[in-house]
Amino acid sequence: MKRVRPPYDFDALHALLLKSFAYMEGRIEPPSSLHRMTAATLEQDARDKELWVIEDKGRPIACMILTAQPDTLYLGKLAVDADHRGQGLARQLAEQAQTRARQLDLPSITLQTRVELTENHAAFEKMGFVQTGSTAHEGFDRPTSLTFVKPVPPNPL
Repeated sequence: MKRVRPPYDFDALHALLLKSFAYMEGRIEPPSSLHRMTAATLEQDARDKELWVIEDKGRPIACMILTAQPDTLYLGKLAVDADHRGQGLARQLAEQAQTRARQLDLPSITLQTRVELTENHAAFEKMGFVQTGSTAHEGFDRPTSLTFVKPVPPNPL
């Protein structure tokens, strides 16, 4: 696993995200914000945030974007290539997020997932995340996303 910064093959990373999130098409409303992302926006994210990648033979197969906020580390765009699922890669990324939160002296990791993606809810709960709330996208009168938080214990002395 490594943190990537420019230069990097952001086209390959964008393709990984598109492929990994494709199963959501027709399941979630509104559509994923991924549709507004490009290789160029990922390159900017790598400059402004933390973009972590797991590679296989030099090709990205899993990734996440970490954003430090005042009271939590936000974990976004967690993706694992379908051919590599079931190998614990999402767990490895979540553990790296916990390491980074601890290093940044942040007490928790926060993520959001869509209401419809119940398999994601279960996976995050297995990793120690607890649902703490819900939000609605603009124009919706019902919850569209669920918020999950995982407390990060401080470094042991």
